[in-house]
Amino acid sequence: MPGPPPQRTGGSPAARRRERSLRSTFPVGPSWRSSTKQTSLGRLNGARNDPAAEAILGSALAGASRSTVTRPEITRVDGTRHVDGLSKRQGAMLIDVDSEISQARELLCHASHVVVLTGAGISTNSGIPDFRGPEGLWTKDPNAEMLSTFDAYVNSEEVRRRAWLSRLDSPTWTATPNAGHLALVELERRGVLDTLITQNIDGLHHAAGNDPARIIEIHGNVRDTVCLRCGDRRSMDEALGRLRSGESDPSCLSTTVGEACGGILKSATISFGQSLIAEDLERADAAAHRCDLMLAIGSTLSVFPAAGVVPTASRSGTPVIIINGEPTAMDHLASAVVRGDISEALRALIAPAP
Repeated sequence: MPGPPPQRTGGSPAARRRERSLRSTFPVGPSWRSSTKQTSLGRLNGARNDPAAEAILGSALAGASRSTVTRPEITRVDGTRHVDGLSKRQGAMLIDVDSEISQARELLCHASHVVVLTGAGISTNSGIPDFRGPEGLWTKDPNAEMLSTFDAYVNSEEVRRRAWLSRLDSPTWTATPNAGHLALVELERRGVLDTLITQNIDGLHHAAGNDPARIIEIHGNVRDTVCLRCGDRRSMDEALGRLRSGESDPSCLSTTVGEACGGILKSATISFGQSLIAEDLERADAAAHRCDLMLAIGSTLSVFPAAGVVPTASRSGTPVIIINGEPTAMDHLASAVVRGDISEALRALIAPAP
């Protein structure tokens, strides 16, 4: 059994000194300490020194001085082992989904420290669209991606108005966990789930019942807001209420010496170009190194550094299972790749004990 969840730490003195130095260059104020800690890509990005993963990263990460959410071009790998619909072709062989599920179940049966990485695909059956799939938000409206770009959000009131409007109408507020989320709760109940790393901001792993101490929300959580000037953090419900009352770009209401801060409010999520939290990256990297099975679910595995945990595990000889509706950039690293409905695949893979 994996034992109690790893505890968070405050980071090394050197890391804290580096954070203070880098944070001083940003114009958005001291809230950076709570939402955008700095870290070194060279040590934490699991894709380093892996030729295939390095090719995917390309120039988007080369020479970077801090970890930020990046969007390298997706590299499709021919000849990967994957399932399309009810069957897959590998050379001249036709292999059915049941065979691939059986292989994945065999790997799971021998694992005692499973690390899971989830992406937007696990939440589509809860009514939350993904981003890059055939029906994804950004596939259908490429301009919508700008709303998740940090510089555009900070510098454009119009972008903020559109972003807040999209939050107001988001299906996240009525979404509930689906069978895929509940399957991961079952995995934890069995005592083999070490860490659950998620790129999702919807909070559905918490709602499903996974232990919060085992969850790493690498891109933050949409259910809170944070002020980019003073760091004040509050429930998103308050900002949504102000939007419904007629505000279009709510500012921070935190008071200091009787005066409202007035800083820019943002969901407590990590946008493209915004630095991730070093502590979360360190926990994810450590989990990827110690696991004996890596399970990547519902992610294109194209957004770094979060996706770097997969090559980190693979490079250590740890088997990788990928479950996704579409091909990913790392199918070639997997021991088993299941292509199809994610909830159904997880339900078959992690069937609850009678």
